[in-house]
Amino acid sequence: MSERLEDIAIAMVANGKGILAADESTATIKKRFDTIGLESTADSRRDYREMLFRSQDAMRNNISGVILYDETIRQSAKDGTPFVDIMKADGCIPGIKVDAGAKPLAFYPGETITEGLDGLRERLAEYYGLGARFAKWRSVISISDTLPTWGAVKQNAQALARYASLCQEAGIVPIVEPEVLMDGKPGTHSIDRCYEVTELVLKTVFAELFDARVKLEGMILKPNMVIDGQKARKASVEEVAEQTVRVLKQTVPAAVPGIAFLSGGQSDEEATAHLSAMNANYTMPWKLTFSYGRALQAAALNAWNGKSENIAAGQRAFTHRAKMNGLAATGGWKKDLEKAA
Repeated sequence: MSERLEDIAIAMVANGKGILAADESTATIKKRFDTIGLESTADSRRDYREMLFRSQDAMRNNISGVILYDETIRQSAKDGTPFVDIMKADGCIPGIKVDAGAKPLAFYPGETITEGLDGLRERLAEYYGLGARFAKWRSVISISDTLPTWGAVKQNAQALARYASLCQEAGIVPIVEPEVLMDGKPGTHSIDRCYEVTELVLKTVFAELFDARVKLEGMILKPNMVIDGQKARKASVEEVAEQTVRVLKQTVPAAVPGIAFLSGGQSDEEATAHLSAMNANYTMPWKLTFSYGRALQAAALNAWNGKSENIAAGQRAFTHRAKMNGLAATGGWKKDLEKAA
């Protein structure tokens, strides 16, 4: 019997669990490794990912799925076990990043369009065969006093909808990720400006998903939180939570099973605190959880530092962050728990 998209989507937002974004491109992970003075090679990337994927406490208790990069979904651990099999043994769902990145949008200065639709149907069929049961496509929306333009919002929303429909045709749950940048240039926008842009983006995305006949019960939304720019940070945890929940209730249909936030340049603790405040203080029709990259991995990367003797330390750091975010996904994170753990 084929797996139902709705069942996969519900499993991706299971209580106290969220998604590990380990889909950094080769160029991006090189930048991360540069911070610890480690050369990025196929072996060093494998060793780092293996450290994360073999953190059994985290993977079994707090991670529902892992977004992989093309290289990683094909890789095996040092002992020859495919990464996909390691994840499945711990009850995690393998996923795959399928977009080809944001490129300059012609005639729209300062704005981008995400590419990768050409040949996507065939790539999705291959990834399904490799074990992927969900996928991710990220659109990037720049924010300033004058951006985004309607044309850029519309074209990115159309691309997200085309991607999502192709995923569902292939039996793969689409993570739909329209990111309004908090850390872009100039990064000085107010939380009210972020609300305004996020509302426009989400309304447009769901209109396009409807026109593309995407089954809302078989998708996950991965949005930004409503937050002021990185160079203008004033909003409290409570205000970020209140504004984010308000914009979601204005724009996201109740049929969507779950919303897994990106961290978007927030610090580890900020991303956890904001998510917990939403779950602790509001009643919502969808599950709210996390789909974090840096906010789950930064501490683990630094603790590991590229050395085999530090694997256990790296795994402890990763497990701690996964546990804190698992608590946040049920509204149970508190600062004293963070410090005591």
